[in-house]
Amino acid sequence: MSTYIGIDLGGTNVRVSKVDEKGNILQTVKSNSYGDQGPEVVMPNLKNLIRQIDDYQLCEGIGMGVPGPVDTIRKVMTLSSNLPGFTEYPIAKELEDEFNMPVYVDNDANVAGLAEALVGAGKLQPIVYYVTISTGIGGALVVNGRVVSGKSGYAGEVGNLVVDKRREKVNHLNIGAVECEASGTAIVRKARAIFGEDKIRHAGDLFELAQNNNEEAIKLVDQMTTDLAYMFSYVGLICDPCVFVIGGGVMKSKEYFLPQVVEKYKALVHPGMRNTPFVQALLDEPGVIGAAMLPVSMKG
Repeated sequence: MSTYIGIDLGGTNVRVSKVDEKGNILQTVKSNSYGDQGPEVVMPNLKNLIRQIDDYQLCEGIGMGVPGPVDTIRKVMTLSSNLPGFTEYPIAKELEDEFNMPVYVDNDANVAGLAEALVGAGKLQPIVYYVTISTGIGGALVVNGRVVSGKSGYAGEVGNLVVDKRREKVNHLNIGAVECEASGTAIVRKARAIFGEDKIRHAGDLFELAQNNNEEAIKLVDQMTTDLAYMFSYVGLICDPCVFVIGGGVMKSKEYFLPQVVEKYKALVHPGMRNTPFVQALLDEPGVIGAAMLPVSMKG
């Protein structure tokens, strides 16, 4: 069976795995990524990790997920806030020259979406839209087994979609961007403003308050679900996916908010779109699996 190398490169840690074409992880090595020290430190460390993979020479390709947008034609990051020095750095070419095999690079949310589309919750579906709701909100569109990344790598990035321009300015994103209003970070920020830090450790605390009939908590959850429903409706009206696959830490509390999102989504889209499934992501390691799936997806 063919095997591939998947790399999940972050600003703090890096994981390198050998993965088969069915998405099974066969071996993993990991270390500090030294992301703040630039390519001159990151790249030698990365090459060393790859060489620790048994029979790495027999793998058919390398895929890498990185924290930022990627020009997938030129195989370079177009913005690398968490990896200083990697904007426009020829990371794929350097690894191709070193290991004499094809190398592909994409955004970490895109590779996670690819993993779910090929071997996870969206398997066998021709159009999969993956959304992660965690610290932020990210997305990935996978069509016929390939990620649609766009000309500059920003395709699918739903976090900056405006759900209500009357909201307050929070950060560098648009006023009323869904990431600022309905991500895990946003939920905690809003809940702490009402209930205090001692009562709100994470988003789950807000959902618990709402379940206990706290009126302020119920209002916050209602607003969150409305915001998410608008976001999903925008995506649905543009690409009409066969399935929405949803991952991220907030999904640990899915029973407290997802049914509301789905019902509100149905009210915002055309009747023929109301049966689109919303399913939870399945994979425990979508980052390295999805990275390894990049060369798999390019074979066809």
